[in-house]
Amino acid sequence: MKSQKSFVGIETYLQIIQRRWLCAIGISIPVFLISVIPFSFKKSTYEAEGKLLFQGTNPLSSITGLGTEIGRLESVAQTQSNPLTTEIEIIRSLPVVQKTIDKLNLKDNNGNTLNYNNFISQLTIKELERTDILQVSYKHADPVIAAKVVNTLMDAYLEHNISSHRTEAVAARKFIVQQMPKAELIVRQAEAELANFKEKNKVVDLKEEATRALELITELQQQISQNQSQIADVNAQSQDIRKQLNMNSQQAITMTSLSQSSGVQDMLREIQQLESQLAAKRTIFLSNHPEIINLESKQQALKNLLKNRVQEILGKNKPQLNKILQIGALQQQLTAELVRLESTHKGLISQAATLVKLQANYRERLNILPRLDQQHRQLERKVQASQSTYSLLLQKFQESRIAENQNVGNASKIAEAQIPEKAIPSSVMISYVSGSLLAVLAGLTSILLLEARDKSIKTVDEAKELLELTLLGVIPNVNKSPKPTSAKEDLDLSIPKILVRDKPRSPVSEAYRMLRANLKFMSADKELKVIVVTSSVPKEGKSTVAANLAVAMAQIERKVLLIDGDLHRPVQDKIWEITNNQGLSNLIIGQTEIKMAIKKVMDNLDVLTSGVVPPSPASLLDSKRMAALMETFAANYEFVIIDAPSLNVGADAATLGQMADGVLLVVRPGVVNSVNATFAKELLEKSGQNVLGQVVNGVIPKNEPYSYYYFTEDDDSQASMIKDKYISTIKS
Repeated sequence: MKSQKSFVGIETYLQIIQRRWLCAIGISIPVFLISVIPFSFKKSTYEAEGKLLFQGTNPLSSITGLGTEIGRLESVAQTQSNPLTTEIEIIRSLPVVQKTIDKLNLKDNNGNTLNYNNFISQLTIKELERTDILQVSYKHADPVIAAKVVNTLMDAYLEHNISSHRTEAVAARKFIVQQMPKAELIVRQAEAELANFKEKNKVVDLKEEATRALELITELQQQISQNQSQIADVNAQSQDIRKQLNMNSQQAITMTSLSQSSGVQDMLREIQQLESQLAAKRTIFLSNHPEIINLESKQQALKNLLKNRVQEILGKNKPQLNKILQIGALQQQLTAELVRLESTHKGLISQAATLVKLQANYRERLNILPRLDQQHRQLERKVQASQSTYSLLLQKFQESRIAENQNVGNASKIAEAQIPEKAIPSSVMISYVSGSLLAVLAGLTSILLLEARDKSIKTVDEAKELLELTLLGVIPNVNKSPKPTSAKEDLDLSIPKILVRDKPRSPVSEAYRMLRANLKFMSADKELKVIVVTSSVPKEGKSTVAANLAVAMAQIERKVLLIDGDLHRPVQDKIWEITNNQGLSNLIIGQTEIKMAIKKVMDNLDVLTSGVVPPSPASLLDSKRMAALMETFAANYEFVIIDAPSLNVGADAATLGQMADGVLLVVRPGVVNSVNATFAKELLEKSGQNVLGQVVNGVIPKNEPYSYYYFTEDDDSQASMIKDKYISTIKS
């Protein structure tokens, strides 16, 4: 498949060259002469050569280790470019070249100072493969001058190389001198920030502090646990004593205070004695006896006095005296123990709060230690970076001073140019070859430009590729030229009127019969009765195609009607040599009858001419009367062919196409261009026409890449070949 496509492309190019060869020769010959003539007057030239060696750094810097970065031979481009390319451009630069021109006082052929462009045109600088050596060459008619130019140019470059390196060192030293005070100030500021940070946050050694804080937090946690255990033990003992005494801690304290008061206990004993005496007297005396009353008065006075004493001891608390004043020794011990336990409990609670608070303080410090450590490390890095920068500047300052005093570059001359003894061999043959190539290129370019400007369709393949319509027929041209011999002569009239009838064995007749067969193949499922024949532009031969197709249809004994629907420029009456006083326009407006308008021209073939040309053909064709006539024609004839106007003339063909079974588009190479053909295709598609295919008319054999499209009158085998070709095309 690829080989076939390549063959098609080659054939197409050969056809283009065949069409444009005369113009190509007319341009190629002058170009060849113009390019070759100057070489015949060219004088002999000599070429001198010299060589430069390059090193990555200058040798002195490599030995001392100082200033190695200055003048380093390397590329700064992102791509992997060759540093020697940069050096080549420096050698070719204007300052180096101008210095050479001035020193040697070089002149051109007119005696003027040699300019830069003329100098560069004779200069060649190239890199020797797999080396760090550049070869400098210069061409001149005088061999001595050629050698002097090369040596002077290399000396000028070496001076420029050393000078540029020294300039780099001076610029570096000046820059470092400017930056050193700033770097020193940055170091001091960084050190001051670090010292303030340590003083503000009491930082000595954060790692050791973090370790010690964790140990203390662990110890405090152990102490808190012990304290909680002691508190739990004291609470248990206190609860047990409260149950035994059936009193709370406050009551126990009150009872202990009263039991330890001697005045209260003495008065309590006196009250008990009086109660004994009173009980003894009541057995003897009555209640109103003076002794009993006296004893009761003493008893009440002692109770009041006891009550006052208790209030003095207890303050505002008013306990029940009968429950707490009379206690035994065991109760006193228990109450004293309860008081001690309560005091111990309070002490333990206070101790626990202190331990928790202390632990929280350590935890808080431990939590901020990572942030302090981060800030501390940032400040230390800042100090280290500033100190490193300052130290580097001091080092580079010393290196730049040493490098500034060095007088060595990274390039050296390894071979001076010698005076050449032989001239450069003549390049006449090369000039002829290059001139020939240039001439061929100019000729091909002219062909391409002419083809690009020429928008006309030239071959059958171009018509097929552009329109993408089924190829139903190829009608050969019977004239030598597809163009009319005069401006007034119609292309349709330049072809014999009805070749299918007059020359039935001609190639054109066979082509129309193949068109008829292809239409028959297309209507295998649905019979085509009414077709419209049109073209993109006038003079493509649509009327001749319609007439000959009608004859071909009639020859197979089918009743055919040929209608001249071109109401703009009718031509069927001239082809058939009949009168046009009554025709289609007269039928539409009702001025005549069908039998009067239709004329029989041969067996099975009737012709309906256009009639009188109306002022508005489109309105007549797009009328109900025209639609009714088309139905009548289709009912009375087996095949109806309508010769419609070209699509760029008006909408008549589109209107008639709506009343027909299909539209047949005639395309003539050399007459229609791609713009008009594309417009015609879009118009048919947008108007919803049933486009049957295309007929390529007036094909010139020599313009076609495939000779099997054509055949002679007596070559039946070729006729059969092309017939089989189109039948296979339709079926595919």
